[in-house]
Amino acid sequence: MNGPLKFRVSAHISKPVGEVFEAVVDPATLSRYFTTGGAKGRLETGATVYWDFHDFPGAFPVEVVEVVPDRRIVLRWEANEGAPADGDAATTPAGYKTTVTMEFESLDDARTLVTIAEEGWRPTEGGLRASYGNCQGWMQMLCAMKAWLEYRINLREGMFR
Repeated sequence: MNGPLKFRVSAHISKPVGEVFEAVVDPATLSRYFTTGGAKGRLETGATVYWDFHDFPGAFPVEVVEVVPDRRIVLRWEANEGAPADGDAATTPAGYKTTVTMEFESLDDARTLVTIAEEGWRPTEGGLRASYGNCQGWMQMLCAMKAWLEYRINLREGMFR
């Protein structure tokens, strides 16, 4: 493995870009389809918000680096590279952060392309494993957002507990 690990996932959401963007920056909406344990704090440049997931208990601090309305969100959070010794589903901090970039592209008045990229894992076995896990999580987030915004179905309801 050469250089830091990174990935990119994307999905088309059949809603206007403003509605899709708001579904990510608004903690109440994000908690309805993604952060199963809840989100605290609106995504605004310079803020630190907290996301909690039933599959990884304990609120994660998320640094909001940049928010460009209806265009881009850049976040940084602690890389997690492995399960603790007790076998709990939670992961242990790796001592460095990764960067998440979400881009929102209006395709027309009723469709939005959302692309999520994450980068910065160390090129180690633990970093590779963690990047695969987050890639899975972000794709799941896009699927859950699509189901919520288009059909008001929460795909993550009961999935992890």
